[in-house]
Amino acid sequence: MNLALFDFDGTITTRELMPDFVRMATTQWRRRVGRVVLAPIYVGYKAGVVSGNAIRERIADFAFRGLPQQDVHAAGRRFANDTIPAMLRTDAMARLQWHREQGDTIVVVSGSFDLYLSHWCAQHGLALLCSSLESRDGVMTGRFRGAQCVGAEKARRVREAYDLSRYPVVYAYGDTHEDRDLLALAHRRWYRGREVA
Repeated sequence: MNLALFDFDGTITTRELMPDFVRMATTQWRRRVGRVVLAPIYVGYKAGVVSGNAIRERIADFAFRGLPQQDVHAAGRRFANDTIPAMLRTDAMARLQWHREQGDTIVVVSGSFDLYLSHWCAQHGLALLCSSLESRDGVMTGRFRGAQCVGAEKARRVREAYDLSRYPVVYAYGDTHEDRDLLALAHRRWYRGREVA
C-alpha cells in the first residue's frame, strides 16, 4: 500500500474555489463592501508584495467574523454538494480512482477550508489535512485555527500524521509554488498534470 498526496484547488479542481465559497457563505453587504475594502491588498498580492497567507487572512476576517458558525458550516455542506462536483478535473478524479484500486492511502492536503473539504472528502472516502477557521461560542472569529495549510506547513502536517517510511512509494500532486514542499516528500510527483523528476 502506497501513499498519495493531493492538493485540491487547481489539482483536483479546475481552479481555486475559495473565492466562490466566500461569495456563497458571506452576506451580500460584505461581498459588496469587500470588493472596495480588500482591493488594495488584492492589488498588492497580484504585484507580488503581499503574500498569499496575508490576503487569505484578510479575506477570512472580513468575510466571516461575527457570522453564526452554524450558518457558515451549512454553507460549506451546500458548497460541497452543489458547487464542487461541477469543478472537478476528469483526469484528477481518474487518478484518485486509480489509487483507490491500488489500495493506496489517499490524502487531500490543502490550504482550503475544512468547512467544505471535510464534507467532500467524506463523500469520497479520502483523508484530509487542511486549513480551518476558528469559532467561539457558536460565532466565527474570522481567524484561522492554527497555521494555514500551505507551503512548508503542508509537508509538516503530512509528516506529523503519517510515517512516510512505512510506504514503499509516496505520490504527490500539485499545481502551484505552494505545493513544492508537498511534492518534495514524494518519490513520484506530478505538477500541473505532468510527472516531474
